Amino acid sequence: MTDSVPIRDASIRLGQFLKLADLVDTGADAKGVLAEGLVRVNGDVETRRGRQLVAGDVVELTGRQVSVG
Repeated sequence: MTDSVPIRDASIRLGQFLKLADLVDTGADAKGVLAEGLVRVNGDVETRRGRQLVAGDVVELTGRQVSVG
């Protein structure tokens, strides 16, 4: 099952979303997991912290999937 996390604006940066969704604790943690290639967006490995996410995108880290609400 995929959790959904609502966002306030039309889009959000991946690094910010990782923190908002409680997938990481800090921005430094986000940078690390992205650099290691551990984050997937819509099934594809993503390494860019600034990647813009929009409603419906699905982010996965360590087996947990969260959709942008």
